[in-house]
Amino acid sequence: MPSSLIHKLTGKDTRLNGFRHFELLVNVFVVVLLISNLVAQKIVPIGPFHFLGREFTFHVSGAQALFPITYIFGDVFTEVYGYKGSRRAIWIGFFASVLMALMATFVVLLPADPTWQNQKAFEAVFYQVPRAIAASLVAYWCGEFTNSYTLAKMKLWTGGKMLWSRTIGSTVAGQLVDSIIVIVLIFAGRTSWSTILNLIISGYLFKVIYEASMTPITYLVVNGLKRAEGIDVFDKDTDFNPFAKEEEKAVAAESA
Repeated sequence: MPSSLIHKLTGKDTRLNGFRHFELLVNVFVVVLLISNLVAQKIVPIGPFHFLGREFTFHVSGAQALFPITYIFGDVFTEVYGYKGSRRAIWIGFFASVLMALMATFVVLLPADPTWQNQKAFEAVFYQVPRAIAASLVAYWCGEFTNSYTLAKMKLWTGGKMLWSRTIGSTVAGQLVDSIIVIVLIFAGRTSWSTILNLIISGYLFKVIYEASMTPITYLVVNGLKRAEGIDVFDKDTDFNPFAKEEEKAVAAESA
């Protein structure tokens, strides 16, 4: 049954019950994720920048300007609450995105009153072709889980030290998966592979640089939450299967 599947994937681990800030962070994460989809149509120039005597400008969509923030949330969820906390947030965000896409498409397809002249503008904001919706959902799911898995594993390898290496390393992995999937699924067969490669590289570099520049803020948020929640989770015995049940125990170390 679909309802039982949703409950299984989003059901809260009892370990999360005692955290004061987890639910609020998940809500903010979902809001940012949904808004990034709504503002995707706007193109924003970033630059120009000068490097080795050449001038270049990043051209990014509204989604690209906001979506990397969701990866920062992913880093925070995994680093503070563990992979299981991040897994729950990712699934909630996924189902929320599906619901928004379905509801937006339904409202767009409803006939507009003849006296209302804003249908085209409404479509520009709220309508995406099914191919773009599917591409963004698949890329989000694969990229976020790659990001969370990489950070959780790197935390074990580094013994919880060098947070910067985990946030940047997980971003490098997660954004690579996300960028390749979303661009290929949207543009394959519609444009040349050289253009697709250019879109992947430019978008990927922008998002990695963006998130790396946010590292100091990530440090502040992560360290503040660890102190406030009194916990620092290490995923030593975690089942990293995205479809695993949430009842399993996590290995956590209480922070000082």
